[in-house]
Amino acid sequence: MSSALVVGYDPQAIPGVDGQALRAALDAELARFGEHGINAAMAPVTFDESAESTLAASLTERPWDLVVVGGGIPKPEQLLPLFEEVVNLIRRHSPQAAIAFNTGGGDSVEAAQRWL
Repeated sequence: MSSALVVGYDPQAIPGVDGQALRAALDAELARFGEHGINAAMAPVTFDESAESTLAASLTERPWDLVVVGGGIPKPEQLLPLFEEVVNLIRRHSPQAAIAFNTGGGDSVEAAQRWL
């Protein structure tokens, strides 16, 4: 079974967003990975001093086949430094993993399937 780590901005840290509702949608997307024979986990990060250690721990938890970067990280210009940090942490801590990017919370499986 292939494995995928989905990295995204922590829904609880987004101002003005119902973090619980967004987390429920993300959990549904994780379940969809299982329906496609992919063992997936979520790695929520925030743009603060904990981002590097949190993501490094998730990346080294196991040898991931793929890391999907989404959850708003690649889009807003103010998160460009976090986006760069995420990509470089993937290269450093999970160099065997392919990297994919989703366009929204509902197409992470399709992003993963492009590279698995």
